[in-house]
Amino acid sequence: MSFLTQAQKDIFWRDGVIVIENAVSSDQLNTLRSEFARWVEESRSHNDDYGETFDGRPRFDLQPGHNAETPGLRRVQSPEEISEIFAGVMRSAATVDFCTELIGMNIRFHHGKVNSKLPGTATQVKWHQDFPFQPMTNNDMITCLLFLDEVTLENGPLEVLPGSHLGPIYSHWNNGFFTGAVDETIIDAQRDKIIKCTGDAGSVCLMHVNLLHGSAPNLSNNSRTLYITTYYAEDAIELSQNHLPSALTHELVRGTASGRVRCTPYEMELPAVPKATSFFAQQEGAN
Repeated sequence: MSFLTQAQKDIFWRDGVIVIENAVSSDQLNTLRSEFARWVEESRSHNDDYGETFDGRPRFDLQPGHNAETPGLRRVQSPEEISEIFAGVMRSAATVDFCTELIGMNIRFHHGKVNSKLPGTATQVKWHQDFPFQPMTNNDMITCLLFLDEVTLENGPLEVLPGSHLGPIYSHWNNGFFTGAVDETIIDAQRDKIIKCTGDAGSVCLMHVNLLHGSAPNLSNNSRTLYITTYYAEDAIELSQNHLPSALTHELVRGTASGRVRCTPYEMELPAVPKATSFFAQQEGAN
C-alpha cells in the first residue's frame, strides 16, 4: 500500500518540506486537543516551569509573562510519557507511514513535544536546523509537525527556506555559546525565498532535519498548537546526548531491527545540551 504519491515524494526531496492533510482521524485529533486543553488549565495554577522529565528537567515550559488569566504554556516535553493518547498517536498515526515512504520501512522514534502559541503570547522560534541538536550517523530523519489547530498566516505558522536541506549545516553557536539559532545574516540574504506552512487541523508538515526554519509570534486570537515528533531510519546511531530523552526514545515503530549502522559524510559542530526546560531558553540566551 502506498501512502504518498510520487509527486509528493518528489516535492519533499526537492523542498525539504511538504504539508499533507488528514494525518490523524477526527477522534484522534479531538482527544489530543482535549488533553492539551487540560494541561493549559492545569498550568494556570503554576508560576514557574513544572513537572519532571526523564532527565529531571521540567516537563511543562511556561512562556515569560505566563499567568492564570493569560496562560502561556508553550511546550510540553515528551507528552508520550504521561499520556496514552499522545503515545498512541506517536505510534499509529499515518504520519509514521508517510515517513516510511521517504526514509525506509524500518523507523525509530527519536523524541516528541508539544509546541504551542496561545493567543496573547509572544513565543517565537529563531531560525535554525534540527539536525545540529541531534547529530546521528546519517540524516535520514524527519521532523513531523502535526497541526492540532488550524495553522494560518496570522497565528505564527512555520516558516521555511525550501531547498535549504540540500545546503550546508550551519553553526548554531555564537561567541562560545550554543544559541540554537543561525546567524540572521544567513536568513536576510534569502528572505525572498521564505514560504509559510499553513493548513487545517489534522494536517502534518513533514520537514527534513536539515531544513532552515523558524516562526513568528501568534498575532491572532486563535491558538496554534503542534504535536511534534521526530522519526529516524533504524540504521542511524546517535552521536551526542539526546536533548529530549524519554522512556520511549529509540522505540521501533515500524519494521524490524537490522543490527546495522549506516554512516553518511558530513561535518558540523556538536551541540550543547540545554540545562533549562527547553531550547527556548537557549534561544533566549540562557543555558
